[in-house]
Amino acid sequence: MKSDIQAMNGKDWILLPLLSLVWGSSFLFIEIALTSLRPFTIVALRLILATGALQLFIRLRGIKLPLTIQTIPAFLIMGFLNNIVPFSFIVSGQQYITGSLASILNASTPFFTILTAHFFTSDEKIKLHKLIGLTLGFAGVFSLFGITGSAEGSHTIRGMIFILSADFSYACAVVFGRRFKRMGLEPTAAAAGQLSGSALLIIPIALIAEQPWKETLPSPEVWAAVAGLALLSTALAYALYFRILSSSGATSVQLVTFLVPVSAILLGSLILGEAVELRHFTGMILIGLGLTAVDGRMYRKRMPLKDPKE
Repeated sequence: MKSDIQAMNGKDWILLPLLSLVWGSSFLFIEIALTSLRPFTIVALRLILATGALQLFIRLRGIKLPLTIQTIPAFLIMGFLNNIVPFSFIVSGQQYITGSLASILNASTPFFTILTAHFFTSDEKIKLHKLIGLTLGFAGVFSLFGITGSAEGSHTIRGMIFILSADFSYACAVVFGRRFKRMGLEPTAAAAGQLSGSALLIIPIALIAEQPWKETLPSPEVWAAVAGLALLSTALAYALYFRILSSSGATSVQLVTFLVPVSAILLGSLILGEAVELRHFTGMILIGLGLTAVDGRMYRKRMPLKDPKE
């Protein structure tokens, strides 16, 4: 039996920390954008700019975006679950908590994915190593709720719940997105399609809910943060993700989950002066141990491969 672990080449080992940096920087960009813009407006600008960039990318690559009676509804639903809902929850959550804490909580997405896949798929049931990972991961999440009952504490808990809600939406999107492989769509075409669908859906939401034209014109710093959020943390991140996915496989690209909180914490500390508390490190370590167990890489290396003739 052939192992499902693919060795990463030298280029992918360079691209992996770069991917973690551009994804981790999204929490920094959001904090800056929130100084002048409201949540749905930030999400709308992020999706519109990222859609334009990714559409240009696939056109330059000669990749066609199939628009059929099957793909269009799938793009819209995937865009809602994978972009609109989680992006909105993350931006809303960062009104109450730092980007560093948000990034640590966001790393728990794989745990929600395991639970969702267990109940809504027939071939991704929870196994022992995943159960151990779930236990460690959620222990890490709960350790982050070490907050007093003050008004500030209740606001922090609200922000954390927003981020965890985003994680759950991402998990639902992962399960729903399995259908794109069955449709035979090229991964970057699927990414561009669901981004386009989410951009179309978020525009009326932002216009009706927030009426952004009535707000004060943002500063150049805020516009730069929005551009970074859209072009680096979304469009470029998708391109890097699918590059690593195609050459090194899904198991290897999941390693970025370990690195994103580290990148976000370093950026938040260096640029915004955010403080990281002991409970943040405790939570991050437990979540990291849980991700290691879920990944199963070390377990599989210890287990001898069975002879296919047996």
